[in-house]
Amino acid sequence: MLKIAYHPIYKYALPEGHRFPMAKYNLLPEYLLSNGICTKDNFFKPQKISEDIILKVHDKNYYHRLLTLELDKKEIRRIGFPLRKDLVERGHYIIGGTIEGCKFAMQHGISLNIAGGTHHAYADRGEAFCLLNDQAVAAQYLLDLEKVSKILIVDLDVHQGNGTAKIFENNPNVFTFSMHGAKNYPFKKEKSDLDIGLEDGTEDVEFLTILKSTLPMLINKVKPNFIFYLSGVDILKNDKLGRLSCTLEGCAERDHFVFRTCKEHGIPVQVSMGGGYSPDIDMIITAHGNTYKMAQEVFFK
Repeated sequence: MLKIAYHPIYKYALPEGHRFPMAKYNLLPEYLLSNGICTKDNFFKPQKISEDIILKVHDKNYYHRLLTLELDKKEIRRIGFPLRKDLVERGHYIIGGTIEGCKFAMQHGISLNIAGGTHHAYADRGEAFCLLNDQAVAAQYLLDLEKVSKILIVDLDVHQGNGTAKIFENNPNVFTFSMHGAKNYPFKKEKSDLDIGLEDGTEDVEFLTILKSTLPMLINKVKPNFIFYLSGVDILKNDKLGRLSCTLEGCAERDHFVFRTCKEHGIPVQVSMGGGYSPDIDMIITAHGNTYKMAQEVFFK
């Protein structure tokens, strides 16, 4: 059975007019249920993750100043969120959902987190709506428990996974792959193990051709026994922060290919949602919803 992490804390509100669409975390579960993609049995409520697990990745000084709301104005401005206790708390449950999802993925092949994909969070700072890095913490957790020995992170959000790349730059057990807009944020890129920068306006055919030639090659080269997939839908043409020109159909085909490739190689995959900033909230929900639909089709039908 497909297992999906969702906690009510995911939908905590931001000030009216904020460009980060928090509403999607409330609307997406409703969409999945009303369209028959999932049932209530598919959802699980994650637990809050403990400090000791977070500190395997995040800097102690940064983390404690985050908890006590003592970041300075420059740090808060870099994050883009108001610094609030509920949003810090939310980050702990998101990581909990990703870690618990890893365990379900090992049992069922795949799991998804309604939130997460906080790939701009560095060990010692937050950036771009990301306070704590859920997939990085989960990857380190699996390695520390010796659940896996080699991890591949597949980041297909339109923005480079700079925080994740930096966190694992010297870790031979984690291979970071980011395929993103070359001229988009972050304007100073970190060095992933493999970066593929796409030109503005890249459409479905080029995007999918590159992905379909790259991912199987990486799996054969890296030989991972676990994959983290960041399935941002900000690659869509009308995304206000994206600059690529993919369609809903192309985005769904992307997800289907990633999932089919993981299944064919017998590699469990944990999926976090990542970005989506279209002015049309219905398009964001449909695009994210297709990710769950593709997961059901590939793994459970």
